[in-house]
Amino acid sequence: MYQRIGKAAYKDDLRNTLALDEHFGYSHRYFKSIHIAGTNGKGSVSHILASIFQSAGLKTGLYTSPHIKDFRERIKVNGVPVPEKFVIEFTRENKKIFESIEPSFFEMTVAMAFKYFAEQNVDIAIIETGMGGRLDSTNIITPMASVITNIGTDHSEFLGISPKSIALEKAGIIKHKIPVIIGESHPETTEVFKTRAEEYNSRIVFAQNNYTCSSSPGKSVNSQFFQVKKGGKTVYRKLETDLMGSYQQKNAVTVIQTLDVLKRQKIPIPKESILKGFRNVIKNTGLLGRWQVLGKKPMTICDIAHNIEALREITDQLSLTQKNRLHMVIGFNEDKDVTPILEMMPRDAIYYFTKSSIPRAMSVDRLIKASLATGLNGSGFETVKDALQEARKNASPSDLIFIGGSTFVVSEIL
Repeated sequence: MYQRIGKAAYKDDLRNTLALDEHFGYSHRYFKSIHIAGTNGKGSVSHILASIFQSAGLKTGLYTSPHIKDFRERIKVNGVPVPEKFVIEFTRENKKIFESIEPSFFEMTVAMAFKYFAEQNVDIAIIETGMGGRLDSTNIITPMASVITNIGTDHSEFLGISPKSIALEKAGIIKHKIPVIIGESHPETTEVFKTRAEEYNSRIVFAQNNYTCSSSPGKSVNSQFFQVKKGGKTVYRKLETDLMGSYQQKNAVTVIQTLDVLKRQKIPIPKESILKGFRNVIKNTGLLGRWQVLGKKPMTICDIAHNIEALREITDQLSLTQKNRLHMVIGFNEDKDVTPILEMMPRDAIYYFTKSSIPRAMSVDRLIKASLATGLNGSGFETVKDALQEARKNASPSDLIFIGGSTFVVSEIL
C-alpha cells in the first residue's frame, strides 16, 4: 500500500488494472466521467465539481485519494461513503482474482470504485488520479473532459525531476478528441500540453488565460467570497464558498472553466446550482483537511499540503492570517526532500517537530537535524497528539496553531 510504505508498492504499468477491468466487465463504460490530474488542487477541484453536480440533481460518484480518516472516503455517491458491506463483499467475492493478479492497494480500490459507480447507476463520476496520469490506474476511462490542475515537483522519483517530465506524465490523461482544461500553466509545461492535445486532436483550454479570481472574507470564519472575472468582465461578484485558503482561487477558476467546456458538450449546469455547489462543498462532499479550522482561541488550523508548491501557498496564507504568535506542528514523510521546504518556513514561529505513525514517516531526530541546518528551532515529539498538546499548552487565545506537513499528520489529529 503506497500510502503506508511508499515506493515498494508502486506498479509502473496498467497490466493489473486492465486485467481487473476485464474481470469486472469494463465497469467504467457504464457511467459518464470527468478525469482530474495535477500536483496540487485536484482534490479540491474534484470535490467542488461533485458538489455542483449534486446541487444540480445529478447522481454523482466521487473517487479521490488518499483517505484521511476512513478508507470509504475514497468512494462516494452524492457525498455518502461506500457502505462497509459493499467493501467487504467485493473483497470476499473476488478473493481468487486478487490472489491471482496480486494488484496493488490502489489498483484494487480503483476497480472497486468503478464497480460501485456502475452498480449505483451514477449520472456522472469525478475521477481523481493517484499520481501522474499516464500509468495511473484510473487512466482506462474515456471521460467527457480531462482536467490538469497544475504541475509541481511531487513524486519526482516516479515522474521525473523537471516540470516538463512531470507534465508529460500528467498529459497522459489527454484522450483522443476529449477536451482538456489546464488550470495553472507555465511556459515550460504549456508546450507539452499543447503538443499532446494536438496529437490527439483534443481541444485545449487554459483557464488562467480566460479567468481571474480574487477573494474577500465571507460571512463567517468558515467562508470566503470569490470575485471572478472573464476578460475584465465580472461573472461572479460574490461567489461564496465554505472552502478556506486563498489558494482556492486557482481551483475556482479551473472549476468554472471546466463547467464552460461541459456546457459546450450539452451539459449545462444552472447558475443557481453552481452558487449552491460552491457554498456547500464540505457539507455536500465531506471534504477534509483543506485549511480546516479545528478550533478558536487559539485559532487552530490544519491542511494536508505536503509539497513545496502547496506549502508555499500555506506559508503565504499564514502570513496574512491575524495572530499574535504562530505555533507550527509539523511532520513529513521520509521520502520528502524537506530542506527547501524548511528554508521557506516562517522564521518567527515556534516549532513542534513530530511524526505520524505510518512506516513512511520521517523520524523526529532526522527532521530536527534538517531543521537546525536551515535555522529553525523547536522541540521534538514522538506522537502528533503530544506535539499538539504542547502547542495548546503554550499558546495564548490570540495565537495561531497550524498542523501539517503530511496528510498523515493531519489524519491523526482529525
